[in-house]
Amino acid sequence: MHKIFGNNSPFVVLSLFIAALIMKLQALSHPVMPVAFPNHLIFTSLINYFHFSAFTYTLIAVLMIVLQALYLNMITERHKLQNKVTYYPAFMYVLLTSLYPAFNYFSEPLLINWFLLLALDIMLSFPKTLYPRKQIFNAGFAISVPFIIQFPAIGFVVLALVALFLLRSYSTSELVVLLLGYLTPVYFFLGILYLFDKLTPAKFLPEIGFDLHALSASRIYLAGTIAGVGMMLLTGSYALQQLNSKMIIYVRRSWILIFCYLLIAATVTLFAVSAVHAEWILILPPVCLIASCVYFQENNKRLSTFMFYFSLALLIFSQITFK
Repeated sequence: MHKIFGNNSPFVVLSLFIAALIMKLQALSHPVMPVAFPNHLIFTSLINYFHFSAFTYTLIAVLMIVLQALYLNMITERHKLQNKVTYYPAFMYVLLTSLYPAFNYFSEPLLINWFLLLALDIMLSFPKTLYPRKQIFNAGFAISVPFIIQFPAIGFVVLALVALFLLRSYSTSELVVLLLGYLTPVYFFLGILYLFDKLTPAKFLPEIGFDLHALSASRIYLAGTIAGVGMMLLTGSYALQQLNSKMIIYVRRSWILIFCYLLIAATVTLFAVSAVHAEWILILPPVCLIASCVYFQENNKRLSTFMFYFSLALLIFSQITFK
């Protein structure tokens, strides 16, 4: 297994693309047109501008997932979250997004994940950057865009604040810079809405999106998939605890930030609404980072091998039982 995902050769990237296409056959064979709610201006405008077919939108979504997986893997390597270079985080992201067909359709949450990954990448560089205020402003800017796309994503500002207090010594000036970065895209967006006479309070009201019954009509699918992902998350957390003693202080704090990311994303998801019910994809980046920790243990190869085959079995189970 390490021979498959344990190097940086172009062959591994190509293999990941091929594996993704195989895992996404269920979604590609049943493409769906993206649909936005009337008051979601950015996503609606994007759909109205590009007149693609349902298959093209779905194929774009699959390619976006693979690229996000590779970016997530790059974040792991760049910030030394693990002690060796592999493609396990990318593999986990491709696999977990295959557990539910709607994750593979072009949607607002999939678009939001780009900005969250960018913000996470910037925030993890806080301890070692030579230009802290520039990076802090950029992080605030990146994590503000999801709020413009979908109102409940305003909750991610808490993640930026946690990153600032966790990875930097407290400075009022840096806090002000973060807030300026966060408010800058909001200011320009509201200005554009005002110029086009579309600035109405109703467009910014939150919408409650928590409804497990809307995800699938199969209770077996829901129970099995949630239990399987929960087991992978707990096993990854246990493996991370075993690796904790080998980490330097800033890497430990980075993992605390990732756990905070998971909690905040889960909270935001309760209020997020997607026309194809893809909002739960918001929690997958931190879940994949944590769950993949099991593959980095040197002294417990049996557990990592078991989890590899367990994840494949979970994928097959989910695709068979989904209704």
